[in-house]
Amino acid sequence: MVFTVERLGFAPDLVDYQQAWELQTRLHDGIVRDERPSTLLLLEHESVFTAGKRTEDHERPADGTPVIDVDRGGKITWHGPGQLVAYLLYRLNDPKEVRLFVTQIETALIALLAEHGITAHTIEDRAGVWLHADETGPTRKIAAIGIRIHDGVTMHGLALNCSNAPDGFDSIIPCGIADAGLTSMSRELGRDISPADVADRLADLLQTHITA
Repeated sequence: MVFTVERLGFAPDLVDYQQAWELQTRLHDGIVRDERPSTLLLLEHESVFTAGKRTEDHERPADGTPVIDVDRGGKITWHGPGQLVAYLLYRLNDPKEVRLFVTQIETALIALLAEHGITAHTIEDRAGVWLHADETGPTRKIAAIGIRIHDGVTMHGLALNCSNAPDGFDSIIPCGIADAGLTSMSRELGRDISPADVADRLADLLQTHITA
């Protein structure tokens, strides 16, 4: 097994972002000290905006909505009910293989979506997983990835839109990308897919694909 898996909570037992971040920090420190194995956290958050290190002031909500500044890469995004969040505290075999690590996460997500009949892709120079423009809509993002590497161990991870409504993103430009839309598994399939429905399968696929 590449990493251990912990399910922290899914609707109706949503997980507070700050508590999950503090847990990540403790687990990261333990992995750095070789006191515990790499660990995947699976959960569904209460509604929250988080801003990565590249977020600019004008990209924050104009209505004064609170934003938590975090130490991952990327810009501002939203987490909340209906979105599967997976935090991977993982010791890289080679700390220089960050791009490979992200690619392997993307590959696992694309495989998961394919199992549900959704054809997804990556787009050059844009992290995450996307659906190409077609008769049902424009180019649209279905999963986001934001990673931090410290002392050879990763933090943060991915967010897969399962059944969340798009209005969570209405007051921001998600990940700073203004020329593309957002979608979810439920929207694409026309039926409800909850984070709990796909969490275990995503963990299996990450176990299979991550070798960085």
